[in-house]
Amino acid sequence: MAIDWGWVLIISGALLILVEVALGGFAGFDLVLIGSAFMTGGAIGKWTNDTRLGLLVASALCAIYIVAGRRWVRSKLKVRHTASNADAMLGHAALVTERIDAHHAGQVKVHGETWRALPAADVAVPIEPGTEVKVESLDGVTLMVRR
Repeated sequence: MAIDWGWVLIISGALLILVEVALGGFAGFDLVLIGSAFMTGGAIGKWTNDTRLGLLVASALCAIYIVAGRRWVRSKLKVRHTASNADAMLGHAALVTERIDAHHAGQVKVHGETWRALPAADVAVPIEPGTEVKVESLDGVTLMVRR
């Protein structure tokens, strides 16, 4: 009994795709594209009744992806860090709307939002309303500020 390489390529390509999807894209989309190359080569081999052509197409598509396409796909899938919520406030100016001192949290307005604020650790004097301050750090949902 001879091995039908067209079906081997199609089934192995489908399995590679399933593994990638089932494991949540752990390989960065590589298995999906290589599996697709296998399936395409297997389908062409079955359609033309030429096993060598199917293997050649699968090999060529895999090589093209690894040499040229992989870097492009990785750049599109790369996670870019974007500061959000409170992290986006760090280093920005804020306007004091309620008096802030070491023993009493006040309020500041940053980007149109009101936040609870305390003075940074080395700031001893109270900060009065109307003063512009800089957001130094974050402790929970409290901004630590200084003049």
